[in-house]
Amino acid sequence: MAWSLIHARLHTLLRKRNLLPKHTPILIAVSGGQDSLCLAQLLIDLSPQWNWSLAIVHCDHRWREDSADNAGHVLKLGQEWNLPTWIETADHPARTEASARAWRYDIVADLARTEGYTAVVTGHTLSDRAETVLYNLIRGTGLDGIATLPWQRPIDEQKPVIQLVRPLLDFYREDTGQFCQQRQLPIWEDGTNQDVAFRRNRVRQELLPYLQEHFNPKVEQALAQLCEITAADTHYLNEQTSQLYRQVITTSKASDGTPRWGILRQPLNAAPLALQRRVIRQLLQQALPKPPNFEQIEKIIFLLQAPNGSRSDTYPGGLIAEVHRNSINQKSDFIYLGAPEANT
Repeated sequence: MAWSLIHARLHTLLRKRNLLPKHTPILIAVSGGQDSLCLAQLLIDLSPQWNWSLAIVHCDHRWREDSADNAGHVLKLGQEWNLPTWIETADHPARTEASARAWRYDIVADLARTEGYTAVVTGHTLSDRAETVLYNLIRGTGLDGIATLPWQRPIDEQKPVIQLVRPLLDFYREDTGQFCQQRQLPIWEDGTNQDVAFRRNRVRQELLPYLQEHFNPKVEQALAQLCEITAADTHYLNEQTSQLYRQVITTSKASDGTPRWGILRQPLNAAPLALQRRVIRQLLQQALPKPPNFEQIEKIIFLLQAPNGSRSDTYPGGLIAEVHRNSINQKSDFIYLGAPEANT
């Protein structure tokens, strides 16, 4: 193997960030595209120095007519690399990108846990990070949407912890393309990546090039740096939110067995608005069938200083939020969230 600059960069980065320590059993998610092939080849090349145990997983969503051929292509590569390779096929095509992603992570996490792999790695690059930040900004995201694609995170909430790791977040898509070309890696071209009917593809093919030409040639780097800075801020805010949530949120059940939540108004009112919104969002993520939007969060923020008996309109699932204040005991100053009969 010829030691190249990209090998040296990745080797140094892994040591600096301690992303994949020596002897780590690693499951590589390989789509067949240039980023995942580049990552797989780099890890294979570096493995003698790190003593990793490597394997490959490919997820066939059955979205495309050639998806089975794509899976066969990855299986052949795994055999050529002499690595254990799993092909996971969906029972039926997912309806949305979000549901496909959830299925993919669930499948890969279960496989990693069953086979003893403690890290799952993906080929996300700096370019992917920049595109996702821009895409989320357009959708009106908060800080969490800007602090997207972290270097590593638990892949789910189960034990033992399986880390999802993205070692290529310092590399551009051009870097992985050049590496694949130099090593003559057989890239599987996914035609859906060129379809601008998918908004993310339009961001990649039209919006980012326009911004690079007319505003900032290094816009990808700028967006990725924004993501990196925001990720540290978000981590701190999440820690503060968790502490405050435990102080101000109570859970119980109504007489009919349905869940309800209590929000202790006084301590939450004393917190900064940023933490108030994060606590309410975390609560509504549990209570509602879909992630809450800004307006749904603000309805409860308004109730923090509203008179006794004030209530919101109905949330999805039939829930309402209503102020219940005991004028004698200030500790009983709550907003209750639940079914209407539970709030009386």
